[in-house]
Amino acid sequence: MAEEFNTDGMVDMYLFENGQLLEQLEAITLEQKDSDGFDEVAINEFFRAMHTIKGSSGIMMFDNITKLAHKLEDVFYYLREAHPDNVPHLELVEHIFQVSDFISAEFDKIREGNDPDGDSTELVAQIDEFLERIKNGITDSGKEVPKENEYVAPNQFYIAPVSSSESHFYRIVINYKSDTMMANLRAYSAVYALGEVAEDLQYIPEDIASNEKSADIILCDGFKMLLQTQASMDEVRNLVDNSSEVDTIDISECSIDEFMSGFEPASSPVIDLESDVNTIKKREIEKEEKQQKKKDEPVPGDYVIQPKQPGKPKVLAKHNEKKDKQQSFISVSISKMDSLMDLIGEIVIAESVVLQNPDLQVPGLNLSNFNKAARQLTKFTSELQDVIMSMRMMPLTNTFQKMNRIIFDTSRKLGKNIALEIVGENTEVDKSIIEHISDPLMHLVRNSVDHGIEDTPDDRVQAGKPAQGKVTLEAKNEGGKVFIIVRDDGKGMDPKKIFNKAQENGLISDKMVLSDFTNKEIYQYITYPGFSTKETVTEVSGRGVGMDVVVKNIQQIGGRLDIDSVEGEGSVFTMKIPLTLAIIEGIVLELASSTFVVESNSVKEFFSADDAEIITEPNGEEYVVIRDEYCPIVRLEQQYHLNLERRVKSQGIIIVLEHESQKVCIFADRLMGQQEIVVKPIPTYIKKVDGISGCTQLGDGSLALILDVGGLIQAERS
Repeated sequence: MAEEFNTDGMVDMYLFENGQLLEQLEAITLEQKDSDGFDEVAINEFFRAMHTIKGSSGIMMFDNITKLAHKLEDVFYYLREAHPDNVPHLELVEHIFQVSDFISAEFDKIREGNDPDGDSTELVAQIDEFLERIKNGITDSGKEVPKENEYVAPNQFYIAPVSSSESHFYRIVINYKSDTMMANLRAYSAVYALGEVAEDLQYIPEDIASNEKSADIILCDGFKMLLQTQASMDEVRNLVDNSSEVDTIDISECSIDEFMSGFEPASSPVIDLESDVNTIKKREIEKEEKQQKKKDEPVPGDYVIQPKQPGKPKVLAKHNEKKDKQQSFISVSISKMDSLMDLIGEIVIAESVVLQNPDLQVPGLNLSNFNKAARQLTKFTSELQDVIMSMRMMPLTNTFQKMNRIIFDTSRKLGKNIALEIVGENTEVDKSIIEHISDPLMHLVRNSVDHGIEDTPDDRVQAGKPAQGKVTLEAKNEGGKVFIIVRDDGKGMDPKKIFNKAQENGLISDKMVLSDFTNKEIYQYITYPGFSTKETVTEVSGRGVGMDVVVKNIQQIGGRLDIDSVEGEGSVFTMKIPLTLAIIEGIVLELASSTFVVESNSVKEFFSADDAEIITEPNGEEYVVIRDEYCPIVRLEQQYHLNLERRVKSQGIIIVLEHESQKVCIFADRLMGQQEIVVKPIPTYIKKVDGISGCTQLGDGSLALILDVGGLIQAERS
């Protein structure tokens, strides 16, 4: 009966839970990396995390992860038990990061459906050598080295009884939090942990490895175990209390008779004096059949792990129906959330189609009841949209914390002393936005560390600054957009040096001079492909790639990168991105029988002008005078080759648009109103058009192009 247990559905939870443990491990490490050593709380956290990863990886048969986690667990075991002095702290920090990077890389392979086949031998050897030095330090100080932190491979999860005069018998009940997911997997981890000390072990439900529905029983009734062991009650508690999802653990010592009676109390035999012989015989036959049937079912001793390929198990077909217990949290696939968001967008479009139906324009038609129902529908649709949007919003905490690791690694490579300050990490952004800004943010942080901060502490001291450099990450909401700022207190940028380099690369005409540009315009040249002011290529920078990738990724989500710097004081890189990509408030306008939409936040004002207020330059550029300010005009009919003949150049409604403190004016024949716009991407087979960010479907079923104000301003200036 030794069939393989079922891991279907366990891999996702394994990756999720252990991924969180790795993030916590990195966060604690970064928080205490500059200390003399890890405190007792951190050491216990590290030991628990590695013990959990080791156990769950052993269950999943990811041997390379198991061995590496066990080796790092050994280190913290000795730190916890012996409290040695003079532990090389920075070396330990680097080992922790190496282990975290290796396990994370293996997790990525598992997510992609591949085998975690990385070779951890060299890393295990390095940590082993580090551990030997710790042990030698313990003995040199006159202390006794603690006993070995032994590892028992998970090849059998039912422990055969072994009689001993030193044995203790315990009744254990573990209650998990009501929102715990995959409670059967956590119970399985507890069984595995007790396997190191158990002489005999029984538990119910018995089918935790093969029946996912056993999780409901565990959440409802608790996970019950009977343990025979020579370990103390505290040792048993420490072994099973290795999950953050544990609510309570009840451990009580019992007699051998209570242990042998199992989970149900022993009952006295009942003699039936009323039934006839045939009835009693029939009852005995039925009892024997039930016992035989029970023998045919899997029992704990049947769950033997055989060598196999991870991720391709057999399934034990055993079911235990139990009423579902309500949970306060559930995990939902991102793809399902995206589908739900698309569906909400279609509902918004359908609502507009209904409310703007031309059949409702019949004169004299009484629509009071319809309008009342329509207002209710609009209210509920708007609330539903807000709820779905809020479900997709995620804080930037994890993204910002990852940058802490980037700064640590980069500064170590470059030999710089740099601190990170984080402001506004709880600012929430749509998850799809977060996925697009992670890489740009990493490039900007590396750029600040490498280019921004001075090369040596002496250079900073001579400039009147603290020896330690500082990089600040800040996030804030403003005007329907998210501002993510990377600021450093380094040497800043030299506009003249950038200008000369741009001329060398042919980006600026030799006829142009420095005074023809503002500093902000010059700084934008560092985002051009192949542009770099580094004279030597290093592992971190100097190849002229990175900043152009930053700009492209930000522009893909409708954002913009603003660069400012003061020479000798530092630089500021500001990413200005939308809160979400899904639904926006837009102004619908018509021009030459074509329909366009512009985001409401970009519209500053509407007005009409006469020919005298419109100025035309000899090169054909047009400006309109608005309160003594000259604002450039972009003719959409020329930009997009629309068939439009104007009798006078000022004919039409002028719309003033603003983007990043820069203004541009466009003309429209008429304004069709304001409405919620569901943003649809331009199909990939259509070439990218400057000034167009997407398209949408209007209430009457027609299509409209969404104007990109930033793109229009760039097109006007080019």
